[in-house]
Amino acid sequence: MPEGTLVRRVRPGSRVEAPLCRLARYLAGTAGWRRYGLAFLLGICASAALPPVDLTPMILVAFTGLIWLDDGSVGPWGSFRLGYVFGFGFFVSGLYWIAAAMFVDTASFWWLVPVAALGLPAAFALYIGAALLATNLAVTYLRLPAAARISAFAVAWTIAEWVRGHAFTGLPWNLIGYVWSGGFPGAILMLQSVSVVGIYGLSFLTVLTASLPALLGATSLAPLSRTRRCAPAIAAGLFVAVPSLLGAIRLAATPTVETGVFLRVVQPSIPQTMKWDPAAAQRNFRLLLDLSSARTTRKLAAVLWPEAATPFLLGRDAYHRREAAGVVPEHGYLITGAVRTNPPPDRLTQVWNSVEAVDENADIVARYDKAHLVPFGEYVPLRDVLPLQKITPGTLDYSAGPGPRTIDLPGLPPFAPLICYEVIFPGAIVDEHDRPAWILNVTNDAWYGRSSGPYQHFAIARTRAVEEGLPLVRVANNGVSGIVDEVGRVVARIDLDTVGYADLPLPTVTVAPTLYARYGDWLLLALLCLGLLPVAFRLR
Repeated sequence: MPEGTLVRRVRPGSRVEAPLCRLARYLAGTAGWRRYGLAFLLGICASAALPPVDLTPMILVAFTGLIWLDDGSVGPWGSFRLGYVFGFGFFVSGLYWIAAAMFVDTASFWWLVPVAALGLPAAFALYIGAALLATNLAVTYLRLPAAARISAFAVAWTIAEWVRGHAFTGLPWNLIGYVWSGGFPGAILMLQSVSVVGIYGLSFLTVLTASLPALLGATSLAPLSRTRRCAPAIAAGLFVAVPSLLGAIRLAATPTVETGVFLRVVQPSIPQTMKWDPAAAQRNFRLLLDLSSARTTRKLAAVLWPEAATPFLLGRDAYHRREAAGVVPEHGYLITGAVRTNPPPDRLTQVWNSVEAVDENADIVARYDKAHLVPFGEYVPLRDVLPLQKITPGTLDYSAGPGPRTIDLPGLPPFAPLICYEVIFPGAIVDEHDRPAWILNVTNDAWYGRSSGPYQHFAIARTRAVEEGLPLVRVANNGVSGIVDEVGRVVARIDLDTVGYADLPLPTVTVAPTLYARYGDWLLLALLCLGLLPVAFRLR
């Protein structure tokens, strides 16, 4: 039986089909390029629900449409192909901005543009294809009814996302739960769920909620009463309303409280094409110094610079380190992203992407080395086999640090430093045995120009603040800088392409560690087990 063959029939003498039933039958009956074209467009719809577009209701269109299209799939591989095309549309439209990094040095990396723009989405789409394949197998061999099928699909999708976030160093970017992390009105209420079940748990709730309305197109519901026909929509509404109500209570009970500590966030917005240009090095450094030394009526505890802010190696360059110390507040610090090397006078053999704290005496009093490095960006996997160079400047691969740590400096609340995309990995950003009072994320999104990437990165970082129940300070060379409190409220921000600084109060922590901070993804496992209850009832 070819794909797209109608699998639903109206019994003779039954009432006329409802419009949703006719639409479901139409989608299930599509075939050929129309079928896969629709799947691709629905994937784009799902991507549009994410920041910065923030059309969160589009998830209802995307997932309901996908379920109805899958009604016409023949066999598990038919479902896999459909899910793969949906995923390809989702990732092409959501991750297109990665290719922009290749245009910083077009002469060297032009050949990577199609790999970044199409190859990565093609690889990540396998996860969504696998989720639909697993759902089809479960439906076929366990003979699951429609409601259990929806639940199994939400579980399979969530497992696929979790694997994507961990396999091959992981890239948990644009998890579907992040549709609640942007600017859609009221989305922050639902976002509070991550303090309990984490972002993967929120993805499960999101897929379940967005897929349940597909049951409204089931012809088997047509003879039922109006109340019973509306049950899927009511259930979907409750899966949003109840967590949102609890989120509203959490927000109301957790006002933003300032510590009295002020930080100067500096965003120089240096174009990436000029970032490492030797001819522009002194000018870039002077811009940082000028922004940092502007007069203020506040008593600053620290000046914060972004990832790899200075073009000079502060550990080896005493002259520029003393210049940088000139902007350190009294009894305070300059905390900057920096490239660190093995100590002099030995020959330069190792480099780290680091955060360094410099005091008034031009001494480096604390360091953190980035632990989760970007493959091909900061190092080349299997370098002995692959004849490639990394995208960032320099011939040496960066070395990885030991992992999350807390930096405790006199006069400043202890903080957990994170560099660039380390902030996207839930459950792996702070040392829970030495819990900090806030999170510092330094980054450089100038690689990606005016694209979705910097906005998505900020929204993801915001989610980590809610998960951990800790304020987060974000400092970007170019991107979105700002401060987020412990429940995800954006206290202040500096937008993309803005050259400037802001003297901002650091929020304090007013709540105990969140459930997610205490138990991590064990609560996700419990949630997925609950999601499999309809399958278990079927097995009985």
